[in-house]
Amino acid sequence: MQSNNELVDELVRRGALTTPTIIVAFQAVDRKYFVPSGISSLAYEDHPLDIGYKATISQPTTVAFMLEKLAPKAGEKILDIGSGSGWTTALLAYIVGATGTVQGVEIVPELTELGINNLKKYPFRNAEIMQAEKRLGLESKAPFDKILVSASIEQLPEEIIIQLAVGGILVIPIREAIWQVHKTSATQHSIHKYPGFVFVPLQR
Repeated sequence: MQSNNELVDELVRRGALTTPTIIVAFQAVDRKYFVPSGISSLAYEDHPLDIGYKATISQPTTVAFMLEKLAPKAGEKILDIGSGSGWTTALLAYIVGATGTVQGVEIVPELTELGINNLKKYPFRNAEIMQAEKRLGLESKAPFDKILVSASIEQLPEEIIIQLAVGGILVIPIREAIWQVHKTSATQHSIHKYPGFVFVPLQR
């Protein structure tokens, strides 16, 4: 595929993207601006790309799937854990709009800087990327309506569930599956698992 529009059209054709607001965000936020310049010719290929420091920019199909399961909406407060190149943070910022906020956190200092610089390519005033805190997530800004995690972990982290608002949704890779977690009360949550995915491990 040679353009962002072709990539989005293909994701829609295959049913990976179905929600109008998410489709528009994919159209507006061009993946090439979040891919290292040396491999920019691969920006519209539907596979993950190495961005260094044991991290990748995820496959477009996978990002589409995760955002569809996250169901972000205008005005929401969202946490993006493992923001990497900043692509998912930018997509979420476009979706939540001026009345929402997106906090991206990244553990690798060089990737934090990369994400910050990439995010500057768009005029978002509702999003920022920062160095991750020692504890997983961003306790200082919790609770969040939605939380997205873009690297795999071995078990569901309780410290992330605590940072999710009641009624909120967490989408997180656990081993080889994507888990969609709905927080139904202060002490309870429901889980849907979607197997068949491979992610780089979450660095902590």
